[in-house]
Amino acid sequence: MKSLFPDICSTNLVDSKEFYVDFLGFNVIFEIDWYIQLQSPSLEPIQIAFVEKNHSSVPKGYQKTPQGVVVTVEVENVDVVYQRAQDLGLPVIVNLCNEQWGQRHFMLEDPNGLLVDIYTMIEPTDEFAQQYGLA
Repeated sequence: MKSLFPDICSTNLVDSKEFYVDFLGFNVIFEIDWYIQLQSPSLEPIQIAFVEKNHSSVPKGYQKTPQGVVVTVEVENVDVVYQRAQDLGLPVIVNLCNEQWGQRHFMLEDPNGLLVDIYTMIEPTDEFAQQYGLA
């Protein structure tokens, strides 16, 4: 396998590009009027793409607004990213919190209505670690 990335059906290509580029630091690696492919600047490149949902390359029965998908992004410092989301007035769905399984995270909505979970790994609680044999 050479790559794997989602192509999100969208009616908001420009807004999607701006969200993932301006907010999360992705780079545009390919763009035409009905398709945009983005890549993270990290050493292990991560990609996401957006296709105009009504484009002929998308079969008729699948030209729908995406739902039931969570885009998860691990970052170095979730507190910094959360503050940036607050400063930009982005639609935060779940405020910054620590989870017992070892994540500090928050969730917001992207321009396509997808839930984006942004997190940094932390230590799980002792109770969780003991329950799942991680201690």
